[in-house]
Amino acid sequence: MSDFLPMSVREGLEAARKDALRRKSRLNVRDGEASWPVLRHWSKGFSVPADPAPNLRGLVDLCDGETLLFTCLIVASRDENDERIFEFKRATPAADAAALDFARSESAPAGLIAKA
Repeated sequence: MSDFLPMSVREGLEAARKDALRRKSRLNVRDGEASWPVLRHWSKGFSVPADPAPNLRGLVDLCDGETLLFTCLIVASRDENDERIFEFKRATPAADAAALDFARSESAPAGLIAKA
């Protein structure tokens, strides 16, 4: 079907598809103070628009709006169809508490009550 459409119509449809992907996703990737919208996300990577995308390496934060989801270690990137594809070695989920360096006992008290 796309063979029968004029080139200007095909370009307009492609631009509308990219714009819809940008608006639909709240995900973004942050490297320090800089942030870029995430078009797609899967278990071992994510993609951002190729036009303003940097060449990221190392640790970056993957966020949903302002909420931190993962800290990712990027190891590879490539360009495909106006997207920059990033693959990561690991994605550490964000936690709301510090990791424990000991095993918590099942019978441990939940808190300490001070004398009144």
